[in-house]
Amino acid sequence: MPNPYFKFKQFTVCHDRCAMKVGTDGVLVGAWAELPEEGRVLDLGTGTGLIALMAAQRCQAPVCGIDVDEAAVEQALENVAASPWADRIRIWKQDVREMWAETDGVFDAIVSNPPYFTEKVLCPDRQRNAARHTDGLDFDELLEAVCRLLTERGVFSVVLPSDAGRDFIGLALRHRLYLKRQTWVHTKPGIAPKRVLMAFTKELVPSSETDHLTIETEPRVHSPEYLALVKDFYLYL
Repeated sequence: MPNPYFKFKQFTVCHDRCAMKVGTDGVLVGAWAELPEEGRVLDLGTGTGLIALMAAQRCQAPVCGIDVDEAAVEQALENVAASPWADRIRIWKQDVREMWAETDGVFDAIVSNPPYFTEKVLCPDRQRNAARHTDGLDFDELLEAVCRLLTERGVFSVVLPSDAGRDFIGLALRHRLYLKRQTWVHTKPGIAPKRVLMAFTKELVPSSETDHLTIETEPRVHSPEYLALVKDFYLYL
């Protein structure tokens, strides 16, 4: 039976009632995302509240987390209440496409580990489908919402499968969101990247920064770059 919780250095995430458990993608983007010293942070599709908690650990800004799944929201609320930052994180059930006008242009950072599986054959678990597939919120709708909610100098950070990255950049351009930097994530040396971390801004960027991150240099041996990125979070690093 899988462990119902995941313990980090400064907080614990229970995930037994969430479709999507704590995983590498969420930790990567939560540690990598560009966050403001002041302003507001939005964790879009918060799930367990993992990224919201990581953001609160990394900066002093107030953090909001939204999700459409009621069970995930309830568990995220419990995870936040048990954390050191309960007074600075708000979690609520909300479809980003229906957020009220008062939230337009108010977030200085938006971070998301969005659903990305688009195949038509879905698994029997409706909750898991909603968390993993783009049927509910497609990339175009996601980017439209980000463009509306992000401040003029804000940064939107996202993690995606590497094969979806290039198309996502093209879609972002249609919404006048410009790639600021990207990191291709390799599980091992010499292996094609499995994920890409991307940061977008409304400000026109002459040229984006690109680098690579390798998780393991050999089996069960993490690279120095990966350790530097996640050392403040993982308990045994």
